[in-house]
Amino acid sequence: MLGFLALIAYSTLNGPRYRVEVCMAYQGRSACRTVKAKSEQAAIRSGTENACADISSGVTDTMRCVESQPQSIKWLSRPAQK
Repeated sequence: MLGFLALIAYSTLNGPRYRVEVCMAYQGRSACRTVKAKSEQAAIRSGTENACADISSGVTDTMRCVESQPQSIKWLSRPAQK
């Protein structure tokens, strides 16, 4: 039981620290996705990939969408910068 509680505490304290909403536009379509990650770069990348998955079709379209600039990036939570 103690091990289980330690695992929960560890997961909570060391889990994703960044939460972001990324909006992408591609070929007249747009989508926004909210994701959590342990770094800013991972959060933006995941949000971009998730949004592009909904608005593009096929590998080539998806790659082009992911390589384009996000329409918007809105930070919902992130650690204070030191």
